Amino acid sequence: QVQLVESGGGSVQPGGSLRLSCAASGIFFHVYTMAWYRQAPGKQRELVASLTAGGLTNYADSVKGRFTISRDTAKNTASLQMNSLKPEDTAVYYCNGRRGTANYWGQGTQVTVSS
Repeated sequence: QVQLVESGGGSVQPGGSLRLSCAASGIFFHVYTMAWYRQAPGKQRELVASLTAGGLTNYADSVKGRFTISRDTAKNTASLQMNSLKPEDTAVYYCNGRRGTANYWGQGTQVTVSS
């Protein structure tokens, strides 16, 4: 059974930092592209960052220079370090793992940036 379990969400003031983690089980983690998406109220889900098995990264323009995606193959964990957070970063953040036609999602974790 495949599971992606996010943790690390919460509330933070503008300019603060949060680190999201995604623990994966039931997949060959090291061959999957891992990604983080987010969905704000009334908006479509959007890609935040992705990291291929080969180490290639891709970031949304809105988070470049502020967010960093990483993975720890030994621990089957993907992470998203979020710095200089802005109110517009407020959303539910979802972990995603995909390879070929396989595509898995976590349950989501809320991030709220507010003063």
